[in-house]
Amino acid sequence: MALLTSSNTDGDNEMAFDFHFPTSKKALIIFTRNPELGKVKTRLASAVGEESALRIYKFLVKHTVEITKDLHVDKYVFYSENIHKNDFWDPDIFRKKLQSGSDLGERMKNAFSEIFSIGYQMAIIIGSDMFNWEKKDLIVAFDTLQNHQFAIGPAKDGGYYLLGMKEPYPKLFENKNWGSHTILEQTLDDLTGKDYILLQERNDIDYYEDIINQEVFQRFLPPHLDNQFL
Repeated sequence: MALLTSSNTDGDNEMAFDFHFPTSKKALIIFTRNPELGKVKTRLASAVGEESALRIYKFLVKHTVEITKDLHVDKYVFYSENIHKNDFWDPDIFRKKLQSGSDLGERMKNAFSEIFSIGYQMAIIIGSDMFNWEKKDLIVAFDTLQNHQFAIGPAKDGGYYLLGMKEPYPKLFENKNWGSHTILEQTLDDLTGKDYILLQERNDIDYYEDIINQEVFQRFLPPHLDNQFL
């Protein structure tokens, strides 16, 4: 990996200023929250507790690492608070940046702008907390974007779990009530007349109802919620 690095050796936020030469025409942007108790999966935590929510979030992050680490694209992890060199995200595979902006829309807009300014021809953004998808789904998304200007992965809650584009389009990130059930609808309105394609609809993990019938999550739940104890 071609890299011009700062003199920092502790893996702190100075890594955000490291310059990486593109080794692909494609970039994957991964937004992640720092895994801290009480700061992740807060809606899920209201039902399962903060400790269980944190364990579930870490599990989802590890799953995201597994399905993205071998993709033949350049991969950038944008942290919500602070960069950690020695965490789930191997710095030899994932290039580390910091999110910037006052809300989710501005942070995504800034991330896309930074990535395209480096010289990439297409970029896709995802979160780090999806479960029901695999590496092949991301390959399909990049392949789809070859023939369209935009690709969107609609989420069942009215948002989207993936957004891809070939050039910056700031309008998509402005004047939105982030976290509402109308984000996808508003985004599609902004893309009227544009060349976009919708990918398979998927469900993300935000509420207890999203995991209640999925056995893989039962081990993270407190005993009174674990189906194995019911």
